[in-house]
Amino acid sequence: MRQILAGLVLLSTFVARAWAASGQPTHIYGVNLGSWLVLELWMLPQGDKPTNYANCSTCISTESSFARAYPDTVDATFAQHWDTWFTQSDVSTLKAAGINTVRIPLGYWIVEDLVDRPSESYPRGGLNYLRRGLGWLQNAGIQVILDHHALPGVQTAKQMFTGNCTTDVQFYTPYNYGRALVWTAVMATLSHLDPDFENVFAIEAANEPINDAAQTPDYGTFQENFVQTIRAVELTLGISVPLSNLSVSVSASVSNNFTAALIETSSATIFSAEVQAALLEAVPIIMRIGATQSGTPLVANFMDVNWQYNNPSNPADVAIGPQAYDDHLYYSSAGNDPTSYMISICNLPEIKADAALGNSPLWFGEWSLDTQFNATDEFLYQWADAQKLAYSKGAGWIYWNFKIETSNLTNGTARARQWSYLEGLELGFFTQDPAAFHDPNIDMCFGKIFARI
Repeated sequence: MRQILAGLVLLSTFVARAWAASGQPTHIYGVNLGSWLVLELWMLPQGDKPTNYANCSTCISTESSFARAYPDTVDATFAQHWDTWFTQSDVSTLKAAGINTVRIPLGYWIVEDLVDRPSESYPRGGLNYLRRGLGWLQNAGIQVILDHHALPGVQTAKQMFTGNCTTDVQFYTPYNYGRALVWTAVMATLSHLDPDFENVFAIEAANEPINDAAQTPDYGTFQENFVQTIRAVELTLGISVPLSNLSVSVSASVSNNFTAALIETSSATIFSAEVQAALLEAVPIIMRIGATQSGTPLVANFMDVNWQYNNPSNPADVAIGPQAYDDHLYYSSAGNDPTSYMISICNLPEIKADAALGNSPLWFGEWSLDTQFNATDEFLYQWADAQKLAYSKGAGWIYWNFKIETSNLTNGTARARQWSYLEGLELGFFTQDPAAFHDPNIDMCFGKIFARI
C-alpha cells in the first residue's frame, strides 16, 4: 500500500453533486470496450481459433477455460491481448470521432483476491492494464462506466461474456452476492482514491442478469446492498451523498487513515450485515492494491427494471444519491425486413416505460447495426440514424462494440460492418460527429428515412 493511503485525510467539506453534475457528460455518445478485459472470442476470429462460436461449451472460448487448459501461460497470453486489443491509438481515434464515454466490461477476477483458487482459474494482471487504459481515456477527456460484466458464480448460462461458459449458474447465492459486494467496495474505493480512476463516474452492478426474476432469488436485496456499499465508501471519505439522510461517524483516532476508518464504518448498523461484511473483507484488498486521491459521489448503475419479468425488483426503490439505468437492445425478433425494423424503432417504448417506474435517466448501454437479414449499405445508414435518434431521447447511447477484428473467417468485414463502431465510421454508416445525422431533418416515424423504406 502506498504511504499516502495511510495518511489520507478524510475530506468532510466536499460538496456532493447531483447526477447531472457528477462528472459524466450531459449527453452520452459512447462505445463499449468489449473483449478487452472480458474476452468474447466471436469478436476475435483468428485462423488458429475454433469457429464454433454458437456453442461456447465446446471450445476454449473464455478466460476460465483458457486458464484451465494453459495454466502456465495464461497470464502471459492475456497480457499480450490486453496490451494490443485496446491501445492509445484507439483512444485517439475515439476522441477524434466525438466519443465522450466508454463502458468497460470487467470480470470479478480483476480483483484477484476474490478468485477461489484452485477451483476457479482466471488470468492475473488485468488491473494494471485497466489503470493504464483509464489514464489514456482521462487524458483524452473521455468519461468511464465500470461495468461488472462477468460476476462471481456466473450470472447467465452459456454466455462467453460471463468469463465461464457453463450451465451452472451460481451468482444468485449469498456467497457470490457477497463477493460481488466486495468487488463493488474495491472499485468504489479506487474510483475515489486512485488518480487513474478520476474519470470513472458510474459503476454498473450486474450486466444482463437472467431475464426471469423468478430465477434470481434475492437479487433485489443485492441491488439494495450494492448501493449501500458504494455510499458507505463515500460516507467514510466524508463525501456527502445527495438525497440521502445517511451518515457515519469516524472517530478522531482513525480520521487520517482510510482503511481504519472503513473498518469502523463496517460496524455501522445503518448498513445491512451483508454490506458490513463486504466492507470488512475489502479492507485488506484495498491495502494491497493501494490508492491515492478522492472525488464526488458515483452514479449507481443498474440494468433497468424492464430487463426482467415475473415480478422483478425495481432498482429505483433502492436509490441513495445519484442513480441511472441501462437497457440493451438488439433486434433479433423485430422481423426480417427493413420496414419491420423501422416500425419497431419508431415505436420504442423503453424510455417512457422506464420513466413511469422511476428508471430515469436511462441510457442504452449496448446496441448495434446487426440485422437478421442481408442489410444493404443504404439501410445501414438509415438504421444507424434511426437508432441514434431514438436512444438520444434518453440519456444517450453506448455502441457495442468499439471494434471487431476482421479476418477471412468472417468474410472480411462482413461481421465488423454491423458490430464495430470504428468500422461503421470508416464505411460512413456513422457520422463523424456522433450527435449529427446523415439526414439533418430526420424524423424517425414520418420523415424521409421512413418514407424511403
